[in-house]
Amino acid sequence: MAEIKRLIKHLSTADMTVIIFLYLLSMINLIYAGKVAVWQINITINIIIIFFVFAAALKSDTTKKFIWKQLHIWYLVPFIFIVYKELYFMIDPIQGKVYDFVLIIFDRLIFKADPTIQLYKIANPILTELLQIVYGTFFFLPIILGFDLMYQKKVKEFDYSTFIIVYGFCLSFIGYILIPAIGPRFTLHNFETTNIEMPGIFITNLLREIVNAGESIPSGTLYPALLVQRDAFPSGHTQMTLLVMFLSIKYKSRLKWFFIPNGILLIFATVYLRYHYVTDLIGGVVFMLFTIWSGKYIDKGFRIFKIHIN
Repeated sequence: MAEIKRLIKHLSTADMTVIIFLYLLSMINLIYAGKVAVWQINITINIIIIFFVFAAALKSDTTKKFIWKQLHIWYLVPFIFIVYKELYFMIDPIQGKVYDFVLIIFDRLIFKADPTIQLYKIANPILTELLQIVYGTFFFLPIILGFDLMYQKKVKEFDYSTFIIVYGFCLSFIGYILIPAIGPRFTLHNFETTNIEMPGIFITNLLREIVNAGESIPSGTLYPALLVQRDAFPSGHTQMTLLVMFLSIKYKSRLKWFFIPNGILLIFATVYLRYHYVTDLIGGVVFMLFTIWSGKYIDKGFRIFKIHIN
C-alpha cells in the first residue's frame, strides 16, 4: 500500500484521468469480450500505457533528465489517438447500430430543415478551401496552446489545461460509445460525390483524404459508411475547440486572437463540410460546459487527496 501511495503522489490529474479511463475501457472490453474481436490486444495496450504513465510520472519527478519530463508531458498526444482507434474496434461490435436518425430528427425539429443541405446553397470553392484548412487545424490547437503556456512559464496553468483537454477528450469518447453516429456526409448526402459537389481550390481534396484516412476510410474503401469511425456525437471538434478558446482567454494566452476566430470558423466548418449535424454541436457545447464545471472539482479533489496520502 505504501508503494502505491508513493506512485500516486507523482501523478498529475491528467495522469490519473488517463489511468481511470483506460481501466474503464478495459472493463468494457472484458464485459464484451464475446463481441470485441481484439479485446485482448486492447487490454494489453491499455496496461502498457498505464505502466508507462506511472513510470513517466515517477521519473519526471525524481530525475533531472529532460527526456522523461518531456515524455511525461507529451505522451498525452499519442494517447488520444491510440484510444480513438481502440474505440473503432469496440463501438460498432458492441452497439451494432448508429443513431443518426435521432440526430436528424432533432435538427429538423429545431430548423425545420437539414442544415447541411441549406448550407450547400452558399457553397463555393473559396469558402470550402478555407474551411477545410481551418478544420484541419483542430488537431494542433491544444498543442499550440500548450506550447504557448509553457513558453510563458505558466506551469500551473499548463498542468490544469492539460488535464481539462484530456478529460474533455475522454468525455467525448464516452459520448461516442453511448450514441454512435456517422454524420450527414453519409446519411443526407452522397459521400462518394463530395469532391464533385463541394470542390475546393488547391488542397481541399488532399485534406479530406487525410481526415478520411484518420477515420479508417482511406481512398478506395468499399462501403465507407459501414467502416467509418462512429464519432459524430458529440462534436469533439466543437467541444475541444471551445475548451481551447476558453483556456486561452482564462490564462491570457498571447494567441487567443488566433484561437477565437479560427475556432468560430472551425465550428461552422463542421456543419458546412457535412461532418456534423447541428445537434452534434449542441452536444459539444453541453459536453464542454460539463467538462469545465466538473473538471475543477476533480482537479481540486485529486490534489487534496495527494496531500492526505503524503
